Amino acid sequence: MQEKYDFQKVEAKWQQVWEETGLYQVTEDPGKPKYYCLEMFPYPSGNLHMGHVRNYSIGDVIARFKTMRGYNVLHPMGWDSFGLPAENAAIKHKVPPVRWTTENIANMRQQLKGMGLSYDWQRELTTSSPDYYQWTQWLFLQLYKAGLAYKKKANVNWCPSCATVLANEQVVDGACERCSATVEKKALAQWFFRITAYAEQLLDDLRELPGWPAKVKTMQENWIGRSEGVEMDFPLPRQYGEWDRITVYTTRQDTVFGVSYLVLAPEHPLVPELLAGNPAGATIQAFIKKVLRQSEIDRTSTETEKEGIFTGHYCLNPLTGEKVPIWLANYVLVEYGTGAVMGVPAHDQRDFEFAMKYNLPVKVVIQPEGVPDLAVDDMDHAYEGEGRLVNSGGFNGITNTGALGAIADRLVADAKGKRQVNYRLRDWLISRQRYWGAPIPIIYCPVCGEVPVPEKDLPVVLPTDVEFRATGESPLTTLPEYVQCSCPVCGGPARRETDTMDTFVCSSWYFLRFCSAQAGDQAFRREAVDYWMNVDQYIGGVEHAILHLMYARFFTKVLYDLKLAGVKEPFQNLLTQGMVLMHGFKMSKSKGNTVSPEEIIAKYGADTARLFILFAAPPERDLEWSDRGVEGAHRFLHRVWRLVHAYHQLLAPVSTLSAEPEDLSRLNSDDRELVRIANYTVKKVTEDIDQRFNFNTAVSAIMELVNFMYAYKDRVPASRQNLPLVKDALAKLVLILSPFAPHMCTELWQVLGGTGAVYRQAWPGYTEAALVQEQVEIVVQINGKVREKLHLANGLPVSDLQTQALASARVCELIKGKQVVKVIGVPNKLVNIVVK
Repeated sequence: MQEKYDFQKVEAKWQQVWEETGLYQVTEDPGKPKYYCLEMFPYPSGNLHMGHVRNYSIGDVIARFKTMRGYNVLHPMGWDSFGLPAENAAIKHKVPPVRWTTENIANMRQQLKGMGLSYDWQRELTTSSPDYYQWTQWLFLQLYKAGLAYKKKANVNWCPSCATVLANEQVVDGACERCSATVEKKALAQWFFRITAYAEQLLDDLRELPGWPAKVKTMQENWIGRSEGVEMDFPLPRQYGEWDRITVYTTRQDTVFGVSYLVLAPEHPLVPELLAGNPAGATIQAFIKKVLRQSEIDRTSTETEKEGIFTGHYCLNPLTGEKVPIWLANYVLVEYGTGAVMGVPAHDQRDFEFAMKYNLPVKVVIQPEGVPDLAVDDMDHAYEGEGRLVNSGGFNGITNTGALGAIADRLVADAKGKRQVNYRLRDWLISRQRYWGAPIPIIYCPVCGEVPVPEKDLPVVLPTDVEFRATGESPLTTLPEYVQCSCPVCGGPARRETDTMDTFVCSSWYFLRFCSAQAGDQAFRREAVDYWMNVDQYIGGVEHAILHLMYARFFTKVLYDLKLAGVKEPFQNLLTQGMVLMHGFKMSKSKGNTVSPEEIIAKYGADTARLFILFAAPPERDLEWSDRGVEGAHRFLHRVWRLVHAYHQLLAPVSTLSAEPEDLSRLNSDDRELVRIANYTVKKVTEDIDQRFNFNTAVSAIMELVNFMYAYKDRVPASRQNLPLVKDALAKLVLILSPFAPHMCTELWQVLGGTGAVYRQAWPGYTEAALVQEQVEIVVQINGKVREKLHLANGLPVSDLQTQALASARVCELIKGKQVVKVIGVPNKLVNIVVK
C-alpha cells in the first residue's frame, strides 16, 4: 500500500474493473426486495455541471446504501435528447442534430463514468433513437385509440418575416430572436392529449404520495386548480350568428347582482360576430392584434397593466335583466373557463382597478357586518370580505356564503345556469412545429381523412439528412420524400404529419422503459414493470415539479387504465435537491460563476467532488460552492487513507474483519470507547441515510470516528492496542464511507483483506449494548459562563454532578470568597453554579 493516496490511479483502476465485470448490472430477482432509484435523466448539452454532480451523487449514495442493505437495486441512466438546442446548434455550426447529440452523449457518458456512479449502463436509453421513439409513437397511438389524443386549433407564436412558428424561448420582448420582426399569434391545428380527463384523479391521488414534499404537491394542486362554481348564461338581446347568449363560469355567483360589465377574451369565437359592421371595428382589431402579441404569462401577470376596449354591444344580467356592456380585455384568456368573465368592481380588486380606469359603474352588493354601509364614492379599493347581501333582490339580508348555494339553486331552477366543477388544468398541447422531436404517427388522406400509422409500420423515422434554413422552419415540411406517402387504408397518395411531439412526451414514460430497456418487440415487458415499478426514490430539481411530474403521472394512469401497467403512480418518493450557488447566485455561464466538474475531478478526484457536495448542505437546500470546502474534503480522504496505511501492516495477521467481543466488560476503557464510537457511528450514518437523507450529518459522524481513531492510535501505546478491534472499526469505517467515496473505499477494502467488491458487502450492523457511554462530558458554568469541563460517569444523579462540580479544583478557585446562591444541574449535560 502506498503511503500517499494517488486518487487518479485508484479511480481509474476501479472504474475499469467495474466496467469490465459489469458490477452494477441487475436483473429481476424475486428472492430479494427490490428498490428502484432514479435521478431525472439529463438533456445532453455536452458537459455536466455541478447541479448534475449533486443530483447524481445523491442518487448514487442511496443506490449503494440500499444495495448493501440487501435490496436488488435498479439504478439506470439515459438521455432526454430531443429538443430545440440541437436545432440551434445545427443552424449555428452546420452540424446535423443527430451528430451533435451523439457526440454530446459520448462526452457526458464518460463524465458520468468518471464520477464512479453505479449505473447499469446496459439499460442506457436515448429518446432520440428510433428504437426508443418507435415506442413513444406506439404510445401516442394507444392514446389516440382511447380518445385521449385529438387535434384542434390553438394559437402559436408566428413570425411573419421568417414565416415559421417560434417556441416561447425564441420570442424576446415580443420579437423574433432571429430577425426582430414583431411576433404574432396564429391559430394552427395542433395535437393535444386529453389530460383534463384525469384532472380529478391527478388531484385526488396526491393524497397517496406521503413521500412527496408538501410544496410540490401544493404546486400540483394549484396547477390542477379545482373549483366549484356555476356556469350562468348572460342572454344577448339579439342573435349574433349562432350566438344568443354568453356563458360565464364563476365561483362568486353571490355577486351576480353587482355585475357592471362583462369581459371576453380577444380570441373568443363570438368576437368576429361583434365586429361585423361595427363602426369601431378597425380600432378593436388593432387592440386585438396588440393583445395577441403578449404572452399568456404577461397577460395574466398581476404586474401587467389591465387594458380593455368596449365592443359597443351589450348582454343581459340573467337575474336582473339589466344591460351589461361587453368589453374585451388582455387579462382574459379563451383557454380558461369559458373565455368570458363577469366584472364586479365593488368586490374584486382587479375588476375595481379596471372599472376605475375606464369609468365603469361600481355596485355594492355585500355589506360587511357591524360597520357603516359601504359608499361607492368613498371606496378606494374593492371589498373582498364576507358580509350580507344588499341590492340583491330577494336575496337581501342573507350572508354571501349562504347566497352561493341559494343563487345557484335559483339559476338552475330558472334554466339560466348549472352547477359546475372546473379545473384550471388545460389539455396538453403536444404539437411542435420543429424537426428534432418524435414524429407524430398520423397520415392525412384526401379520401380517408385522418389515419393513424399502422403499428407494424413504426417507427416513422426522422430523416437525418436534412437542411436547415436560416428562418428556422422545420425541414420536414419541405422534404417531399418524408411528407409524401401512401394512405394505409386506401393506398392512395397522402401526406404525413410534419409536427413532432413535445419532448415532455418522451420523458413521461422513460422510467417504464428502463425496466426492460433491451426489449426490442415492445415498449416494456409487463413482468419487468410489475417487478420494478413504481420508482421507490425519484430525485431531481424542483423546476420540474409541475409539468414533467404531472405528465408522467398522467401517462402512468392512462397505461394503468389500458392494462399495460399495474401501478397508478410512477414515483413513490420524491426528493427535490437544492441548487448549487456561487456567491449567492445559481451557477450559470451568463453570470460567469460556474465551476467545471471535470476540472474539480482532475485536481481532487471524483470521491472528493462527491464527498464535498454531499457534506456541504442537506440535499433539499441550496448549496454554496466553497473551494476551501473542496480542499477540506480532499484532506479528509487523505487522512482516512493515512489511517489505514498506519495500521495495514500491523493488521495483516488479523484474520477476521469483524472482532467485537460479546462481553464488553472484559475490555479496558479505551477499547470499550473504540467499540462504542464505531457502533454509534454505524447507527448514526444508517439512520441519517435511511430515514432522513441527511448525508451531511452522516459524513460529519464519519469524520468524528476518524478523529477518535487517530486519538486512540496516539494515546494508547502500540503494545496495548487491540488490533482485532481496530481492524473491525476500520472495516466499519470503510463500509459506511463507501457510498460517498466508492473508489478509495474499494481500494481500502482490499487492503484490509476484504474479498469481493465493497459494493456487494453487507452494510454493517451495530450492537445496542455497545452504545452505552461510560463517561460523558459535563459542562460546568459559573453564572451562565462555561468555566470547566468534567468527564464523569454516565448516568450520575444530579446531586452527584453538583457535588463533583463544586469539588473541582478550578471551580473552587474561581468561587473562592463568593456565596453560592444555588446549583442547577441537567443530567448528563451541565452544572450551573450561581454565585454572588
